[in-house]
Amino acid sequence: MRLALIGVGQAGGKVTEAFLEYADRTDSDIVVDALAVNTAKADLLGLDRIPVSKRLLIGTDRVKGHGVGADNELGADIAAADSEVVMDAVAGMPSHEIDAFLLVAGLGGGTGSGVAPYLAKELRRRYEEPVYGLGLLPGKDEGGIYTLNAARSFQTFVREVDNLVVYDNDTMASGTDSLAGGFARANEELARRFGVLFAAGETDGSAVPEQVVDASEIINTLGSGGVSTFGYASSPIERKRGLFGGKGRPDVSDATPRILALVRQATLGRLTLPCEITSAERALVVVAGPPEMLSRSGVEKARSWLEEATGTREVRGGDFPVPDADEVSAAVLLSGVSDIPRVKELQAIAIETQRSMREVSETADDRLSDLLWSGDGELKPLF
Repeated sequence: MRLALIGVGQAGGKVTEAFLEYADRTDSDIVVDALAVNTAKADLLGLDRIPVSKRLLIGTDRVKGHGVGADNELGADIAAADSEVVMDAVAGMPSHEIDAFLLVAGLGGGTGSGVAPYLAKELRRRYEEPVYGLGLLPGKDEGGIYTLNAARSFQTFVREVDNLVVYDNDTMASGTDSLAGGFARANEELARRFGVLFAAGETDGSAVPEQVVDASEIINTLGSGGVSTFGYASSPIERKRGLFGGKGRPDVSDATPRILALVRQATLGRLTLPCEITSAERALVVVAGPPEMLSRSGVEKARSWLEEATGTREVRGGDFPVPDADEVSAAVLLSGVSDIPRVKELQAIAIETQRSMREVSETADDRLSDLLWSGDGELKPLF
């Protein structure tokens, strides 16, 4: 699947860069073109792979390049005012070569959560290609204001895209990581997971899949709209040493059970957004690895298991041969999921945060008067 990527805000830009790095490293052409959109100049300067001409600073008349300070209402206002700047840049993308737009944004900050939904609306109005969102939820310990931003953005974003794939930062959290290191590792892992899915149908002919998964399969799976989650699991393979010391052939004796185990692992324990899998409307499974390890029986059994586990008969799937790969991996996309405890928790915290902020605002004048009251009334302001 060939994509036009638009990274919005700091997190969106960083994830987009991770996608570009993955595409370069794997010699994949899944990213046709990419833009970064931000209200903070410093965030754009911190990017490496997106060309300077593709980094768009918006809202300069309002925030002077300093960002919106986690105010996603301000972010949405700026998007409305400066949308033509972004749309002009999108018009320069080779849209005739792409299968879909993918908007990537962190939903906890102000720019990503406020700007991305508005841009999605404009893209869907102007282009026939599907517009998908990849939304990153803040961790539970990141604070109430970020949770409130995410809850409000989620409600808006999901209505403005053809499908919203959600990634919960807590699913990749590690207590051993620094803040920067943790986000970098998560971004790399996210790009690697989605790279397997999007690259599956983009073969150069060196290894032809038994069961092809192309862009139309992904588009049809995401066609139910709503919210999607994505699972991924991999396991290394051992190769027998070659006759002259090079890479030998892998042991294929466990190919079928390995595939089935990986698909189960990806579905039941490695989702980007944990959910009740029986609430999925559609599903897609891709198994990648050396051609010898891609047992047709294994892929078919995995697809049958996924049908039974989710309760939906609309399960697509196939294989993605990667010659000389050192692992077998399984990617599982569950589309149209609706039973998501994390979203309900997010909404509950957001409602409580909003109530608390309103109470503080309503009593602010009284508390300031109490603070300034001198008791005997003898102190007077200068003017």
